[in-house]
Amino acid sequence: MPPPEPPSLQVIAMHGWAGDAAGWIGWPEAFHAEGWSWRSAERGYGGATPRLPQWEPRGRRVLIAHSLGPHLMPPELLARAEAVVLLASFARFVPQGPAERRLRTALDGMAAALADTDADPRPMLKSFLAEAAAPQPAEGMPPGPAEGPAEAIERALLRRDLELLRRTTSLPRGFPSAVPVLLVEAAADRIVVPEARELLRQALPQADVIRLEGTGHALLGSPVIDLSRDWLKDRFGP
Repeated sequence: MPPPEPPSLQVIAMHGWAGDAAGWIGWPEAFHAEGWSWRSAERGYGGATPRLPQWEPRGRRVLIAHSLGPHLMPPELLARAEAVVLLASFARFVPQGPAERRLRTALDGMAAALADTDADPRPMLKSFLAEAAAPQPAEGMPPGPAEGPAEAIERALLRRDLELLRRTTSLPRGFPSAVPVLLVEAAADRIVVPEARELLRQALPQADVIRLEGTGHALLGSPVIDLSRDWLKDRFGP
């Protein structure tokens, strides 16, 4: 019996801040149906073992990342991607201008909540996730670290990555800006402000942009899986 054909595409996916790998509901199934492989990276915010898949020898290399996700990937892995799909992401999270003070104040408050070891961090995380879900109800968010026990939450890691988010000023090191890129924007995003979305478009002028009206940062209820899959099929074939 001949060995199975290698996948034409291999996907590595990275979730965003305060999320986890379980949040990619529906994505692996849709991509496996095309004969593509899917592997989810795990940062470990809720006590899960951190996991960072590596590229396999066969199959076109595709990175899919949500929000802070691309900034959490090592430069050497990023640099080898042959296509990138960025979901509600950014190059610079805190742009200069009217939104700057508000965003920095919010980040300071979130960092303080994580630093207070006598307080339960889950209410702050749930408040953040409710903003990420909006305008959809927060109940539509997949279970994640905020739903687990407080003692399992990796406060130090969340604080470190919150500071990374604050300090982002450009595309992450190693980003392969010459490859095909799809930007999926959430028009009703309450996390990534319009100025940050514009800066990302400027950083990637060759990118295709899909703007999802009425959709929030978490992209709940949107056709983002089908849109991303069809974009990849257009570029790399069936």
